[in-house]
Amino acid sequence: MGVATLSWFWLVAGLGDGAMIGADSALYRLRVAEGFLDEARQDMSLRRWRSVMDNAQLAVENAAKAVLALLGPVGRTHNPTPLLQQALRDGRLAISAPERVERLAELAGLLGFDVHVQTDYGDEMAGHTPWELFGEADACHLIFVQKCGGFIPRPASQP
Repeated sequence: MGVATLSWFWLVAGLGDGAMIGADSALYRLRVAEGFLDEARQDMSLRRWRSVMDNAQLAVENAAKAVLALLGPVGRTHNPTPLLQQALRDGRLAISAPERVERLAELAGLLGFDVHVQTDYGDEMAGHTPWELFGEADACHLIFVQKCGGFIPRPASQP
C-alpha cells in the first residue's frame, strides 16, 4: 500500500458568487500542499516513515490554510484546527460540503503542532530521535485515516 495509490482531492476552486477573498493565497497554499503531498508519496515508496509523516503534516496544514485564506490573511501557525472550527461554527465558509472541511480540521488536529515538532526534533525529554518516533505503522495508520475520511475536500464542480 502506498501514498501514491490514494485518491487525494483538490480543495476549493470556486465558492460563492464573484471574486473570492484570498483566492490567490488559497491557490498558493494548495500548490504548497500538493508539493508536500508529492514528497510524502515519494517518501512512502522509499520507506522513509519520518519524512512521510513530516510531509503529510505540512500537506494537511497547508490545505487547511488554503480554506482559511478564503476568509482573509492567514497567520503563521501549525495548528489551523481551531480557526477552521470557529469559521464553520460562525458560518463564515460558504461551502456546499462543510463536513469535508470538518474532516480537514480533524486531520489538521491529528497532524498538528505536536507532530510537526516531533518529526523535526523528536522527543528530547525521552531521548527519542524523530526516526525512532515514526515507523511504517504510523504511515499506514495515516493512509487508513485518509482513505476512511478524505483529505482535501473537492469543490462541488470537480468530478
